[in-house]
Amino acid sequence: MAVVLKTRKRPIGAASYSSSGEGSYLRPAYNEKTPPCKNACPSSNAIRSFLTSIAQTEYYGRSYEESYEQAWRILTDTNPLPAVLGRVCPHFCEGDCNRKEKDEAVSINQIERFLGDFGIQNNLQHQKITDETRSEKIAVIGSGPAGLSAAFQLARRGYPVTIFEAFDKSGGMLRYGIPTYRLPDNVIDAEVAKIEALGVEIKYNTKVGKDISIDDLKKEYKAIFLGIGAHVGWKLGIPGEDGKGVINAVEFLYKTNAGESMDLKGKKVLVIGGGNSAVDTARASLRLGAKPQIVYRRTKEEMPALDEEIKDTEDEGIHIEFLAAPVEVISDGGKVTGLKCIKMELGEPDASGRRRPVPVKGSEFVIDADMVIPAIGQGPDFAGLKSYDESGWIATQSAFGQTNDEGVFAGGDVTNKLGTVTEAVGLGHKAAMAIDAFVKGEDIPKEYPPKVVKFSTMAMSYYTSLPRAEKTHMAVSNRTSNFDEVVSTLVNEAAIEETKRCLSCGMCFDCGNCYNFCTYSVFKKTPEKHEFDPRYKMNLDICVGCKKCAEECPCNYIDMV
Repeated sequence: MAVVLKTRKRPIGAASYSSSGEGSYLRPAYNEKTPPCKNACPSSNAIRSFLTSIAQTEYYGRSYEESYEQAWRILTDTNPLPAVLGRVCPHFCEGDCNRKEKDEAVSINQIERFLGDFGIQNNLQHQKITDETRSEKIAVIGSGPAGLSAAFQLARRGYPVTIFEAFDKSGGMLRYGIPTYRLPDNVIDAEVAKIEALGVEIKYNTKVGKDISIDDLKKEYKAIFLGIGAHVGWKLGIPGEDGKGVINAVEFLYKTNAGESMDLKGKKVLVIGGGNSAVDTARASLRLGAKPQIVYRRTKEEMPALDEEIKDTEDEGIHIEFLAAPVEVISDGGKVTGLKCIKMELGEPDASGRRRPVPVKGSEFVIDADMVIPAIGQGPDFAGLKSYDESGWIATQSAFGQTNDEGVFAGGDVTNKLGTVTEAVGLGHKAAMAIDAFVKGEDIPKEYPPKVVKFSTMAMSYYTSLPRAEKTHMAVSNRTSNFDEVVSTLVNEAAIEETKRCLSCGMCFDCGNCYNFCTYSVFKKTPEKHEFDPRYKMNLDICVGCKKCAEECPCNYIDMV
C-alpha cells in the first residue's frame, strides 16, 4: 500500500456492524470499477494503473526505474505519444478526478509527461502484441496524432503499415500547429521513431489525391485510414481580409515552426479568436518581436483555450480585447493599417452552450495593426478526396471510424471537427481495432458504458489531504524572446509523491480495512502480494452480511450482492 490514509482504529464487537446493527442476506464481492479519470480520457488510458505502479514501488519491492518502465508500458498500451500528450493534452481526466473532492485533482498530465520523457531518455521501445506477421498491408494517410496512433496499434498486431505524409516531417498539427515552446520538435521525433521501430514506414512529401490516388492505394492495401487532419484556416468573411498583411493562423504557425523568416520586429499584430491556436499565435508572434494583442468576441470565461495557456498569455503581457468582433480590415495602398471592430454583449446561449455574442449598435472602433491573423477555426483539405467530403468533414458510422466506403476508415480532426490531440489518439486507436476486425472478417467492436466510481460511493474520510505538484514555469523575463520550452518536467521525487495522491478509485490497493474491520474473520490474508488483484480471500460461509467491509473500503472495491 502506498496511498496515504489516516490511521483509524478497528471497532470492537457489535460496533463493527452497519448502522442498523443487523446482518443481511447480502455478501461481499470484489468488483473492480472504472475510475472517473479513465472514463473521461478519450484515449482510454489506464491512469489508475500507471499511477499506482509507481506509488506502490516499495510495497512490491521494485526499484523506481522498474516501476517507471512498467508504468510507461501501461500508458503506451493506449497512447504511443506520452511525452507529446504530457505537454499539450487538455487533461479531461483531471477535471473528473475524485481527489478534487478532498483537495485538488491528481496532476495526471504531469506524470504522463514524466513517463514520456523517461521513455525517451532510457530508449524504451514498444513491444508487439503478437509474433505473427500478417500479409495484409494497411495504408495510413497523415502522420498526425490519429494516423500515428492507428499505425502504432496496427503494427503492434503484426500488420505492415505505410504512412503517407504530405509534409517533409511527421506530426501534422503537432509539429506545424503548436509552437516549440510548448512542444519541442525533438520530443515529436523521439516518439515517432519508436513507432517506426515497430516496422511502420513513412513516405514523406507524398500527398494522397495529388501524388498518388486513393484508387491506387485500394489496389495495394487491404484497408486505408484517413487521418488528414484540418490544415485549412477559415476566413473571417469580412471586407478587406485579402489585403497584404492578413495571414491565417494555420499558415502563420506553419511558417513559424518550419523556420521560415518573418520580419515582425515592432509590428502591431492582431490575432482574432479565443482558442488555443489564437493564444499560440499571439505568444509566438511576441517571441518574433511583435507587439500582439488578441481580439475575442466573448469574455474570458467563454474562451475555449486552456486556462493555463490563457494565464501564460496574460503573464507575458499580451492584451486580450474581450467582447469585440472584427467588422473590416482597413488598408492603405493595399497594406493593412488597422482593424475595425464592434463591441459585443452576451445574449442567450448558442449550440455550443456559450452565450451568443450580440453586436452593440453604433459601437464600432478601430485598432491600429500592421498584421491581422484570423484564428477562428480550420477544416480539412479534401483535394483529391472530394468523395469523402460531407459538409466539410468526413462522416463515420461510429466512433470506430467506418466510412461509407468499405475498407476505408477515418479519425482525428477530420471526423471530430477540430477535437483535441488526445481525442485524435483515441479515435486512431479505435479505427485500428475496427480495421483489425475488418481484415479478419470479424464484427466491429462495440462500446458499453462502464461502471464509474463516484466520490460519493467512497470512504473519502480515510484519505489524507496532500499538496498537489504544481508546474514549474520559466520566468517571463527569460522566455518571451525565444522559443525555449516554458514548462519543466517533474523531478523524480515530485513525481513519486504525486502518484501517492491517487485514491485508487475502484481498485484494491491492499489497505487491509476489510481484513481489519471484519469481526467474523471472513477475510484471510494470503502470503503473496498480487498487484492489481486483492491479496485477501473470503470465507463467505461465516459471513453474516453486516456490510462493514464495504463501508470501510476506501476505494469502493467491495460491493454487497
